[in-house]
This record gives sequence, structure tokens and C-alpha cells, in this order.
Amino acid sequence: MSSLSVPPVLTSARQDATDLHRAFKGFGCDTAAVINILAHRDASQRSLIQYEYRAIYSDELSNRLSSELSGNLKKAALLWLHDLPGRDAIIAREALCGADLRAATEVICSRTPSQIQVIKQAYYTKFGVHLEHDINLQASGDHQKLLLLYVSTPRYEGPEVDHGMVEKDAKDLYKAGEKRLGTDEKTFIRIFCERSSAHLSAVSSCYRRLYGNSLKKAVKSETSGFFEFALLTIIRCAENPAKYFAKVLHKAMKGLGTDDTTLIRVVVTRTEMDMQYIKAEYEKKHKKSLGEAIHSETSSHYRSFLLSLVGHKR
Repeated sequence: MSSLSVPPVLTSARQDATDLHRAFKGFGCDTAAVINILAHRDASQRSLIQYEYRAIYSDELSNRLSSELSGNLKKAALLWLHDLPGRDAIIAREALCGADLRAATEVICSRTPSQIQVIKQAYYTKFGVHLEHDINLQASGDHQKLLLLYVSTPRYEGPEVDHGMVEKDAKDLYKAGEKRLGTDEKTFIRIFCERSSAHLSAVSSCYRRLYGNSLKKAVKSETSGFFEFALLTIIRCAENPAKYFAKVLHKAMKGLGTDDTTLIRVVVTRTEMDMQYIKAEYEKKHKKSLGEAIHSETSSHYRSFLLSLVGHKR
């Protein structure tokens, strides 16, 4: 569910390209005008604007934005130019090459199987290497095994579950973790990578019913590091992805300073997906709106851009 607001007056992509070029001309950039256009256009509109800009001015809009904007606004705007799979591919590539395995893991483990297939295609088109190649190169151990299996396994995406299989998986996870000395990581990898989100959510409920403990707590006590983070991301997104991302956003903004990389990543990648649900979860948990939190943690045009994306009315 997108949070993008439609502009009151619909303009053509050619008009938008011309208006953007006008905003770039002269002494200094009319950044407010740039934000007003780009932050209120969906992926297909942004693609057409880039096409028109290239056709009229023989230049890439991304190049011009890169030279006219700076800092966090520049990062957010350049990422926003792409469609959903393109953005995810760029984030995964930069995270893997920059050894930010946490960000790469989040992008991979929070996406559906069909989304992952399109991300893999975009990854190869943009970078000339397969996503699996970079995972193999940068990740290691059980974390590597899980990511490689997760991006290559087709999984059912519907709501139906087999309750007999759910109970068997819950028991198998208990035997592989809490019941024994040491952990059978292979069982965790197999179940978390091969089962649908609806199934894993049901396994989590069944596990609590059978053993009086949450599956997430079992994962925390039995695993560690990036492997633990991957498993927790999978199960949390299976249960409630909006709640998961609301928590990630809160963590990025709480305390001293703001984790702008995470803030940009989540706002830009979820705006055209489920931002309205994330906002509802955020407000339910923290008793203030996501927009208010972003407003207090950011400033200037960067603040305006993010608030426009999340659909915050000031």
C-alpha cells in the first residue's frame, strides 16, 4: 500500500523533465521544486521523466541530480529514481561490496520469492554478476548457506497452511535447538528457507503453544551473528512485515544521532509497498506518528523529501 500522494494537477513526463531542468538552471538549484516533482511521482512516471530528460537534454537525470544535490538528500533522491527491484538490487550490491552484511540480509530476507526473482534479474542487468556470486564472496558459514538457499528456493506465497506439517516443523525446530546440546543449523536453514510466510507464522504460534516459549527467543538463544539476524528477519517479516519495518525505523532514529542510511533505505524501498501499514504500526507502538519522528530527526530539504514520501501532512 503506497503512501505516495498524487499531485493535484497531472502533468506530462515531458513537462516534468522541462520543469526539472529549469530548477537546475541558474545560480543554485531550486531544490524545493525538484522535491515537489520527484517525491510525488510513481515508478512508471519517474521512468518516463528520465526517458524524456535524456531525449530533450542528451543527459541522464541521475547525473544532473548527482551534481545538483548533496548529502542524504542526494542519496535518497538517486535511490528513489529507480523502480522497486532496481533499488533493492543497488542496496544489496552496495551492502555486499561495502561489507554491510546486515543491510544486504535485511533486503533479501524481507522480500517475497517473486520479488527476489525480479531483484536477481535487476542485479545481473545492472552489475553483470549474479547476486549468488556476491553472496558467496562476502558471506560465510551458515549465514552464507541460508542466503544462497533463500534466494534460489521457490516458495508458496498464498495463505493456506498444512497444520500437520506446521506441527512437525515446530517439533523439528525444537529438537534441532532447545532440546539438544548445540544446534542443528541445517534444520533451521531448511525450514526457514523452504516454507511460506503463512506457514512460518503458523509454526511460530504452534511453537509457543507446544513449548511455552517463542520461536524468536529460541533463535536468539541457539544462533548468533548474521545467521541469527537472517532467521529473525525471516520470521518477523513472515508474521508482520509492517511491524518489523516500524521497529527498524524506530531503532534508526532513537538515541543520539540518526542512522540515515537505514532511514533512507526503509523509507525509499517501502513507500510504494506498505508504508501506510508501517505508519499505523509505528503510531500504535510509539504513540506518535512516523512523520513526527522523521520531522524531529532530520532537517531542511532532506526532511521535506522523506516526509513527502511517507505522506506526512504538515
